[in-house]
Amino acid sequence: MTWLRAIAAAGLSVLMPGAGHALIRDWLRALVFAGLYFSAILFFFPTEQIAAAGSMDEAMNVLTAETDTISQFALSFIVLFAAIDATFRAAGFPPTGNNSGDGPSCPQCGKELDEDLEFCHWCTTRLEPIKPEDADEPAQDREETARP
Repeated sequence: MTWLRAIAAAGLSVLMPGAGHALIRDWLRALVFAGLYFSAILFFFPTEQIAAAGSMDEAMNVLTAETDTISQFALSFIVLFAAIDATFRAAGFPPTGNNSGDGPSCPQCGKELDEDLEFCHWCTTRLEPIKPEDADEPAQDREETARP
């Protein structure tokens, strides 16, 4: 199911940078990519001329005539980078989580686990219960080897 989520995040990021990150609930990155995209549009596109155009056809003619290759490359780079980043984050690479080492972490998403639950409350991955090792086993082995 993660690959489907990754494809959906990539597709949404191509349509609107930041939308793929919103799908995977990475709100800060969604705001950063959307803000970066809209800032680049305001900076690179002739917005005054586009707004003054009488029809959509005139606006597209102004857009294609007045936008240089560098501007188109910059916007395409932002879109491509947002799509790649959303895809990798939705697929779980790199694993996001806290690296504080305070407790056990989920093998799927890498976030800290609640020891009382049998599943990760972040990504709902079912966890196998940890079987406690018998503390007496090593002591019994030592006693058996010590006896003649």
